[in-house]
Amino acid sequence: MKNLTYTANDLVSIITVNYNQSKVTEELILSLRKCSYSNIEIIVVDNGSNEDCTSLQELFPEIRLVKSNENLGFAGGNNLGLTFAKGENIIFINNDVEVHPNFIEPLIHQLSLDENAIAVSPKINYFYNQDTIQYAGSYTVNPYTLKNKHRGTGEKDKGQYDKTVITGYAHGACMLVPRSTINKVGLMNEEYFLYYEEQDWCQRMNKTGGNIYYVFDSIVYHKESISTGKQSPLKTYYLNRNRLLFARKNFKGLPFVCSMFYYSCVSVPKNTIVNIRKKEHLKAFYKGLIWNFTHKTTFNF
Repeated sequence: MKNLTYTANDLVSIITVNYNQSKVTEELILSLRKCSYSNIEIIVVDNGSNEDCTSLQELFPEIRLVKSNENLGFAGGNNLGLTFAKGENIIFINNDVEVHPNFIEPLIHQLSLDENAIAVSPKINYFYNQDTIQYAGSYTVNPYTLKNKHRGTGEKDKGQYDKTVITGYAHGACMLVPRSTINKVGLMNEEYFLYYEEQDWCQRMNKTGGNIYYVFDSIVYHKESISTGKQSPLKTYYLNRNRLLFARKNFKGLPFVCSMFYYSCVSVPKNTIVNIRKKEHLKAFYKGLIWNFTHKTTFNF
């Protein structure tokens, strides 16, 4: 990790969303307290939690605790936090992340190197296996299969991705987005509620012609899927619902027709077979499918 020196120390706003995970959020804030970049503000959005989270403000008087009376989802929670942010550079970070003390400087530095930079994400390794990569850049969603993948996922981190590069998408677990980008493309789309919202946001960013970067010498550690569970029916529902929603909002013509053909002929039979003995997951999968037939949407293209 490089120690970078800057002539400016502009305010960076850090937004995280808490939902019934105050202890996990505490651990994030403790790691942020160790940041070498001193001019930060931390905004914690309590997203309609059932638990009392007032202890967060008592333990960390420096944070801005924003309470929502209802669960607004990932996009809605972050959008609410953004209304209180004062910085020109905004870091959106999952509450189940802990950071390297020097993670902010390389992100800011990369923005300064390219006037066309519209978003940046750090290297993300798994918290419980910190020598293993989760994200080292990303490929865009395939317009035919509706799948995308991250570079390096599951690989031991041996420095093979230690080069900053333009990438398809930033990662929702941790991404820095300048306010100027948000002014161009608008807020995250709250229609998704959970999953695919950052892909949709980055899809809109890419259409501006700017560059999204993976920044290798910034690093954070992700405690994957604490809030929703690794294989919860809730995750099954939103992943499948929003996979189709993403296609409806972002593709048209032949790519859209092909994606629907692939989904109908491959994804539906495969998911039916895989979940045939998991009734709750099977029900969640078809509920997500039916949602797309019963709800209209706006389009990004």
